[in-house]
Amino acid sequence: MAKKKLRVGVLFGGRSGEHEVSLLSANSILKAIDRKKYEVVPIGITKQGRWLGGDGAKGLLTGDSGLTLSASAQVTETGLIEQSGGVIGALDVIFPVLHGTFGEDGTIQGMLELADLAYVGSGVLGSAAGMDKDVMKKLFAAAGLPQTPYLSVLRSEWKADAKGCRKRIEKALEYPLFVKPANLGSSVGISKVHGRDELAAAMDLAAGFDRKLVVEQGVGGPGAKPRELEVAVLGNETLEASVVGEIVPAKEFYDYEAKYQMNGPDESVCIIPAKLSASEQKQMRAMAMEAFRACDCSGLARVDFLMEPAAKGKKAKFYLNEINTMPGFTSISMYPKLWGASGVGYTELIDRLIVLAQERHAEKMATAFARE
Repeated sequence: MAKKKLRVGVLFGGRSGEHEVSLLSANSILKAIDRKKYEVVPIGITKQGRWLGGDGAKGLLTGDSGLTLSASAQVTETGLIEQSGGVIGALDVIFPVLHGTFGEDGTIQGMLELADLAYVGSGVLGSAAGMDKDVMKKLFAAAGLPQTPYLSVLRSEWKADAKGCRKRIEKALEYPLFVKPANLGSSVGISKVHGRDELAAAMDLAAGFDRKLVVEQGVGGPGAKPRELEVAVLGNETLEASVVGEIVPAKEFYDYEAKYQMNGPDESVCIIPAKLSASEQKQMRAMAMEAFRACDCSGLARVDFLMEPAAKGKKAKFYLNEINTMPGFTSISMYPKLWGASGVGYTELIDRLIVLAQERHAEKMATAFARE
């Protein structure tokens, strides 16, 4: 008798500014996942929050999302996703390839926890902490991990007293600065600020994407261009870290355009493995796993670093930049490429993440939630 295939729901799209990136990731996974092992169920969410199954989900991936089944969906206690146009049957594991708001911030994870479904990636706490750059940085600081000086500013504070906020920023930090929405990814809404005359526009841009803004001091000072380095982490409680990779941005820093919209001779360059000493690689891989633990992550994460150019007679310094709990997952994204260079192919990586999801769910089920 043939072994029953696991039913894996691949959940993609969503209402965030990273909707298109999610579609690219889902397309890659759907092409590479082992169909001999898994019965794959595509589940799409439009930019308006509508849930799509069947032909509607496939249409979303190809740009034809006219087959909307319902304005909402309900995940039931039996692991069914019900819609007015039909029922997607019982699912064993959900692979939520949702980047950014409502998909990577603990929102969808909370829904899946209520439904008692195994799912790939971090839980509610890890996802929320990894998404909020302000909270993330506080956790990194508590763990003693090195990071560049920063301040958090509420949108309401900026709108009420922009001059006062500017004075507070300039008192604590030195230009150049990076201004970011606290809760977003793929470098959406991020600006590099070289001086006072650029600060207001950068703050206004970031404020359009979140109620909380993070202002970071640039690494290396004026005129310096730090190296941008990344490590992929895999596991739940027992962790593995990939080789270190380096991004050489096509622009001044690795913004959304440099990541996804520049091709040919103008595109950003990935160097895997990065040209570092063995001790530097070891240090960064250890820091990546500590960052993963500090945010209580599970399954997968990509940890990003900035490396300050070495001063004369001194060693280069590494600064932890951020952690991404659901990084881009196309076959050419850094997370899979880092694992490919570490001996774990793309299809195998999908397998391992599904197993980790099941293991994490089994661990959860060993916990008592009520008194006998």
